[in-house]
Amino acid sequence: MTEPYQLMQSIEIVPFRELCTDCGVSRTSQPKRCATACQFIQPNYPQFERSTHGRERHLQESDEVFFGTYLQMFRAKLKKPLVGAQWTGIITRLCEVLLEQGVVEAIITMSSDPQDRWKPHPVIITKADDMASCRGMKMGYAPIIQYLEQAKELGYKKVAMVGIPCQVYAARALEQELGFEKLLIIGSPCSDNTTTENFHQFLGLLSDKPEDITYLEFRADYHVELRFVDGRVQKIPFLKLPLSNLPADFFPTTCKTCVDYVNSLSDITVGYMAGTGEQWLIVRNARGQDMTDLLAAELALEPLSSAGNRLGPVKGFMKNVELAAGGLPLQRMPQFMRSIFAWVMPRFGPRGIEFAKARVEMKAIESIIHLRNTMPHKVKNMVPDNVWRLVEKYGLKQQSDEMKSSKEIT
Repeated sequence: MTEPYQLMQSIEIVPFRELCTDCGVSRTSQPKRCATACQFIQPNYPQFERSTHGRERHLQESDEVFFGTYLQMFRAKLKKPLVGAQWTGIITRLCEVLLEQGVVEAIITMSSDPQDRWKPHPVIITKADDMASCRGMKMGYAPIIQYLEQAKELGYKKVAMVGIPCQVYAARALEQELGFEKLLIIGSPCSDNTTTENFHQFLGLLSDKPEDITYLEFRADYHVELRFVDGRVQKIPFLKLPLSNLPADFFPTTCKTCVDYVNSLSDITVGYMAGTGEQWLIVRNARGQDMTDLLAAELALEPLSSAGNRLGPVKGFMKNVELAAGGLPLQRMPQFMRSIFAWVMPRFGPRGIEFAKARVEMKAIESIIHLRNTMPHKVKNMVPDNVWRLVEKYGLKQQSDEMKSSKEIT
């Protein structure tokens, strides 16, 4: 076995892929597995929903069409927040408990690069105390699936992995082949990724001292929260973010065409969108329920709420995406109107479950429009049925060349 806190050597030269978030499959011993393990080639969500959750999501008269298969959803927080964690630190504490109680032998997750707190670096953690180094948000690409394979090679039989949707899809696709005795997956919804270098550019637009920013979080109250080394906290309304100053390729095509915003193949998903100021906990299957039960004494759980109407904001977003023609949504609103809307939206806009549904529908709309603009040949294989169901109320419908034949449907 290796040291408890393991930094593995990464393969630096990887094969070119048309759409790639460097999840790590192309860095494994068999890089050609990308053909069947990549979310952006020919994903099969129904197959992996069945193997992961025991059934496919309900597509009619159920919120599963938005959020994927689940048993329960909560507004959640740790009763005793962890110092230095994002939100209250639910994912970090869950990983600590999994190791403390011997449920798993190792956690494959992200720490920060020693030279850059914002740059993700995959690690294999075997001691609960070492999870403290993994607290907080990172921004950038990291080949975590390579480390999942290496954990297997190192002899670990019971592992947990923390990942974003494209990483989790690959893990599920390789799960049988890797053959762990136990593989638990803790997921977070992905609010779009970019390179660490691009993220530093974004921080530079938010503050004249970006090096002093220690924390950034997109909140469900339509604000981005920043924290600084001197203890200052700043909240910036979404509508006042300097997105129009960013290059059109700030977010890669992969993120603008992602069809699994909510990480539907994880056992438990921890995010913010429906949390109305706290975190949003989605328990997806029996393994997720067992993990929630492990933290029961430390968690404060409440029912989710819902308010407002998402149709107007989603339609406005769709119009902007269409006008942007492949770039970032345009921001043509006058500054004084942005101030008004920044006050109105947290009070009267979609909130709670309605906010989460709005973001999922926006992401579905964005994915289809960007695929049609940039890679129309990908639409047929990349867009699952649930995404088409989400966008049909906004007038987006499958074209004849975007439909699979009966032989292609599993």
